[in-house]
Amino acid sequence: MSALSVEVVLVKAGRTKISYAAELLADDGMHLVVRAPWAGDDARDFGFVRFERGDVFTEHYWRDRWYAVKEVRAGDGALKGWYCDITRPATLDGDKLTVEDLDLDLWVSADRSSVLRLDEDEFEASGLAARDPAAAEQAVQALDELELLAHKDELTALLTHSGSSDLR
Repeated sequence: MSALSVEVVLVKAGRTKISYAAELLADDGMHLVVRAPWAGDDARDFGFVRFERGDVFTEHYWRDRWYAVKEVRAGDGALKGWYCDITRPATLDGDKLTVEDLDLDLWVSADRSSVLRLDEDEFEASGLAARDPAAAEQAVQALDELELLAHKDELTALLTHSGSSDLR
């Protein structure tokens, strides 16, 4: 059986930030796994990592967690690291997987020597804490949880969650 195709839609501040086609690899009812090539038109250099054409993202989403974790590999298969987005829990409606980006991010390098909290200034500027204090609290807790998992070298265990239903 071939993998199903889904459209991943990343929403930010009520607008679609980006959408792209991905292959749905697994869905156990809570944890969804998709794979997609780098969706940007051009390379993007963040200073700590460069995303470029040929990179492959294996993306993990949860219906009950406030984050998404994206394993990033170069076109030759070499692991670059994990880019973690703090989001509201994911929803899958038909072939449309939607997540709302809450600005906070975490980067974990492949060798795990670098764990970087990102965009905390954007999160503060977003006004989420005033608009939806409960969501802001969930977002900060999610970032703290991922950072702790990264420092304890338990991030990959989270991604290999047993019980996943492989769709291939």
